[in-house]
Amino acid sequence: MTKPEWRKSSRSGDSGGECVEVADNLADRVLVRDTKDREGGTLTFGPESWRAFVTEVARRP
Repeated sequence: MTKPEWRKSSRSGDSGGECVEVADNLADRVLVRDTKDREGGTLTFGPESWRAFVTEVARRP
C-alpha cells in the first residue's frame, strides 16, 4: 500500500494559523488534515470530488 505523501496546501498562510496538509499521491483518494492537529482526523475525498472542490476554491478571491 502506498503511504500518503503530505504537503502543505498552497492556500495555507505563512502565519502558522490556518494550515492544511494534502496527500494527493494516492490513486483512489485525496486526504486532507489540519497541520496543527495531525492526529485529530483526516478528511477523505474521491479524486473527482477533490478536483471539483479545488476548482471552486480557485474561483474565489
